[in-house]
Order: sequence, then structure tokens, then C-alpha cells
Amino acid sequence: MAVKARDIMTRNVVAASPRSDLQSIASLFVKHAISAVPICGPNGELLGIVTERDLLRPFQETVQQKRGWWVEKLAEGHDLSGNFLDLTRAEHREASLLMTSPVVTATEDMELPALAELMSEKGVKRLPVLANGHVVGIVSRADLVRAIAGNLAG
Repeated sequence: MAVKARDIMTRNVVAASPRSDLQSIASLFVKHAISAVPICGPNGELLGIVTERDLLRPFQETVQQKRGWWVEKLAEGHDLSGNFLDLTRAEHREASLLMTSPVVTATEDMELPALAELMSEKGVKRLPVLANGHVVGIVSRADLVRAIAGNLAG
């Protein structure tokens, strides 16, 4: 019997709205021990996904832009923690501006080899699983590894 997405996916998916801010998304990551959250519209439709990488991207861009200034201030003995905190509170840090869209997705009927190939081909670590445009689960690389290990052991 072929292993399908529905057999290995995480079903209780934690999602956020496009208006969710950086702090609330980071809190979801920590509270639920996850590394990505689907962004869904008011009717539950998938709009995008915010990953740890997406969450950190604004800081990486700002670091590149401010590197010289920060190095100078650090050399002068200034504390930059307030400046860093200001970045996390910036108004433009909403999920709708951080998310990756369109999202690489899977269906419940996709088999394990197709899931692995899609992840590899698209360079993603997880695939939201859709049914009628709504997220019904997520398949991660760890889910694939567990399924492969189970198949080899059984």
C-alpha cells in the first residue's frame, strides 16, 4: 500500500491571519514548536505561508543596510538592544508582507515519492495539504523521514 500525504500529515494545523504581526507569529512558533504557519483568509482559504526564514528576513535586510552604522555604534560602546526591539515593533511587519505566496502545496492523495520530489524540486521544508482550497494538514520533511523509516522497518 502506497503511503499518501493523508497518512503522514499533521492534521491540527496552527494558522494565522494576514493581519497577524511578527510577534504573534513568533509566539505561535514557540508555543506550538513549529517552524512555519499558513496564512489563511476569512473563509479559511490559503493565502500564503510564513516560515522562520520569512520571519527573520526583515532583520537580515536591515542588518545589511545598517551594518556600518551598527559596527560604528558598537565600537563607541552604545547599547543597540533598543534599536533591535524597534525593528520587531515596526508597523510593516504583518504576515501579509512577510509571507511567501503562492505556496507550494500538496493534495491528500499525493504519494510519498511525489511529496519528496516536490519538496526537493521546490526547495521547501514543508507542504500544506489542501482540500477544496483549505489547509487540512501539513507534511514536513520529518514526516517523510518517519514514513520512510517505518516502511524500511516494517
